[in-house]
Amino acid sequence: MRHKRRVTKLGLPADQRRALLRSLTTQLIRHGQIKTTKARALAVSKETDKVITLAMDGSLASRRKALSYLFDEQLVHSLFEQAQDRYRDRPGGYTRVLRTVRRKGDNAEMAIIELV
Repeated sequence: MRHKRRVTKLGLPADQRRALLRSLTTQLIRHGQIKTTKARALAVSKETDKVITLAMDGSLASRRKALSYLFDEQLVHSLFEQAQDRYRDRPGGYTRVLRTVRRKGDNAEMAIIELV
């Protein structure tokens, strides 16, 4: 049972899970859209919303937190420049998860996650 368990474990140890979410978040912000499994997409959605919320704040402390999480420094700078203009009227929910066809090899649920 998963009563009151908040973290989706994704079948990985904590360090590998954190590295996976960091890299997927970086790629999502860089490309605007990625294709992955549904469980990973939902987990990445939460992390990406947190990073974009930091960018909406725009303070130096928020920038340093984002720099410690994302892998690309230039990507963080461009995110902080564009986020306030792009998401000014949105109170939250900066990502969209669209379900697609199942993967052929193992029948895993696939999804496309994109920035709104």
